[in-house]
Order: sequence, then C-alpha cells, then structure tokens
Amino acid sequence: MKSNDRKGEFSGLFAILIIGIVLLNNNVSAATKNGFDLDNATIPPNQILGGGPPKDGIPAIFEPRLITAESASYLKPDDRVIGVELDGVSRAYPISILNWHEIVNDKINQHSFAVTYCPLCGTGVAFNSKLRGQDAEFGVSGLLYNSDVLLYDRKTESLWSQILGEAISGDLAGEKLKAIPISHTTWRDWLKQHPDTTVLSDNTGFSRDYSRNPYRGYEKTRSLYFQVNNTAPATYHPKEEVIGVEIDGVFKAYPFVELDKQGLSKFEDTIEGTRIAIAWDSTNRSVKLFDNDGVRIAGIRGFWFAWFAFHPDTLVFKAG
Repeated sequence: MKSNDRKGEFSGLFAILIIGIVLLNNNVSAATKNGFDLDNATIPPNQILGGGPPKDGIPAIFEPRLITAESASYLKPDDRVIGVELDGVSRAYPISILNWHEIVNDKINQHSFAVTYCPLCGTGVAFNSKLRGQDAEFGVSGLLYNSDVLLYDRKTESLWSQILGEAISGDLAGEKLKAIPISHTTWRDWLKQHPDTTVLSDNTGFSRDYSRNPYRGYEKTRSLYFQVNNTAPATYHPKEEVIGVEIDGVFKAYPFVELDKQGLSKFEDTIEGTRIAIAWDSTNRSVKLFDNDGVRIAGIRGFWFAWFAFHPDTLVFKAG
C-alpha cells in the first residue's frame, strides 16, 4: 500500500472516530427518561428515577365529572378528601380517586388549578395552573424525585416537582407554581363545613376499583419504595404526618404527634419573627395555617421523611 493510501485510510478512520465521539457526547448530554429531555435539568438526572409506569401510565383527569354531595354514595364519612374553595365555590377530591390518578385538572370561574397527590409521600397540593398567562394542563410523568411525583405540563413537557412547586427541566426550568390553600380532612368534616359542595365523581371514564387502596399498609411501614437524598432523623416515624410551611425562605414542620401533645385546637407560633396561627382538628386529623391577618397559608401536608428529604434544614415544632 502506498504511503498516500495509508494516510487517506488513517484520515478516514480518524474522521469516523471523531464523528462517533461527537454522537456519543450528544447522546450523553441529551439525557432522557420516560421520553422527557433532561438536558437542562436543575437537579442531577441520576436522581430522577422511574417509578414504574410510563408517561401517562397513571392517567391524570382532565375533564372531571362533578356531582352533588347527595349523589356521592360511594363516599364514607371517614374517607379522606382534599377540599378546595375558590370564589365561594367548594369542591372535594377524594383520596381514593387521587390514589389512582394523582392529578385532577379543574377550573372554578376564571381560576384554573391542578389538584395533585403523591401516595408515596402523602402530599396533597393544589396549584394555580396559569403559566405565562395561559391555562396549563398537567399530567403524570411516571418519574420521581426524592420519592415524590414529577408532574409535567402538556404544552412544554417541562417536569415539575410537586413538593418544590418548581419546574426542574424543560423550557420552564426554574419557574414556580403558586400553591392554593386546601383542606385535607374527612368527608364528614368537609361536608359539615361546605354542605353545598360538589365532589369528584367516581365515574371518571377509567376502569379502576376506587374502593381498593393500591398502597394499603404503606403508611404504616418504615420502609420506602425509592431512595431519597436526605434521610429523616428517627425522632419520628418516617410516615408521621406533618404540615410544612415556608416563611421567607425558612422551613418549619409541625408533626401531628406534637400537635396532639400540644392539646390545643388553636395556638400561635413564630417563624423568624413572623407570627402564624395554627388551627388543629385532632378528630379529623386536619390542620390549617393562617398569617397575622387571618389569611390562609398554603402549607404542604405529607410524610415526615418526604418533607425532610427536600428540606433537611427544616425547623421542627415541639409541643409546649
């Protein structure tokens, strides 16, 4: 073989090698999971885990059917619901349905919102779903961060952390959602406070056994299905229920066991100089937070391990 031929062969192989390296680097940088582009993720992509189902494998509800309280024969008095009240209109979303769908997209007058629930973290949060002035719809990505559900908006397919209330990838990475105060209580209690409420029908258009809890017993065990970045101190059971709140960048958790010890239905606390009021209903295991002007504060109710996983620097309320 002539020298020039050898040079040409080497140049060709070198070019192929360079192209291969470029393609490999592109594939690494453009990481995807469940079809979502994680190239600009604000958290390490290796901490975003597949929960098992594919994208939309857990189907969010986009056209909720609402019925009167009298028609909700499938609900028992002690069943848990997430209640939303906007413009004097009350609606209830049973946990028995949210266990299977995790997100309900709804609207009251001009207020579009998404009711979200993560069974693995016990967290129920409602968000104003206007993004950049337009109504957005959210689906279930099938992905988790710190064992918590990652939502996605259907327009940009950005991923959103439920507990952070923030987009962690996609075109909207870094943007925040505004949480709406909710009531996480019994059907009996919600109905007593809002006798004119409507409620999400169990005729959702999907074939699910809403009388069966697919996570039955999970809240009693100390084990988790998925890893988290920060392991909560054993001061409390990992699934101890807490309500967490953020005041000016400072986080504080109110464990229900401490609220029981406190023994008061209403009391005040101070977070970094800001006074808040706590209304605790031990019978219905329901708690509401208010600012100094008596306006509801949107806290996050969930399991102790989940709150600590996201906020390891949290303050913790102690009775007395």
